[in-house]
Amino acid sequence: MLFRSNKERNLKLLSTANPKIQKGTAKGYLSFILHLAPADLSGKEVCPKRTAGCTLACLNTAGRGGMFKRGENTNVIQQARIRKTRYFFGNRAGFMNDLVKDINTAIRQSRRLGLTPVIRLNGTSDLSWEKYSVMGAENIFALFPQVQFYDYTKVLGRKVADIPNYHLTFSAADGNTDDVQKALIAGMNVAVVFDKIPAGVFSADETDLRFLDPKVGIIGLKAKGRAKKDTSGFVRRTIPIASA
Repeated sequence: MLFRSNKERNLKLLSTANPKIQKGTAKGYLSFILHLAPADLSGKEVCPKRTAGCTLACLNTAGRGGMFKRGENTNVIQQARIRKTRYFFGNRAGFMNDLVKDINTAIRQSRRLGLTPVIRLNGTSDLSWEKYSVMGAENIFALFPQVQFYDYTKVLGRKVADIPNYHLTFSAADGNTDDVQKALIAGMNVAVVFDKIPAGVFSADETDLRFLDPKVGIIGLKAKGRAKKDTSGFVRRTIPIASA
């Protein structure tokens, strides 16, 4: 039997409350995203390859997640993300079972709207979800083979080539240029955050549906939130490396 606290039972793991996520409905998709507390804000590290720049510029504080009352440095959104993360590490089986329930709910909700559900599990984390078994299946992707999953990652060499319903886009950051080059050579698209997306670079800001992107190498994201003030090198002014 799985024992969960009242707070855990009341946690909704997946969300669609994101303007960019919602843009996908024009293409027939409804994206559901899991936001955990990034870096080690929960006391547990969920971004193993984070850099100084991406830590400071993290989208964790973009939108409503960054709206704090005067004199406060947290809000209900941040507190919920911390609870979710602690739930994941403290009761893995309970968390994964609840994730399954939320995905089934997402499928039903999308069907009612005439849309196709797609799932992004690393909204503000970089966990290797292919490693976590659930309900007798090797991972969540095997349990839902009919559902498209997608994520960004800075972890090179993840073992996902044989998972047809999981798409990864590599993320460039300050200090990971060698990994960017390896990712390009491996045939991955690499997302680069720019202060202004250069002419000729594919814009990834139109929707969040990275699995629909053409194979172009470098794709561009415009700096948002704290990233607009970045001086670490995380936000680029030029293309960091030629597409391979």
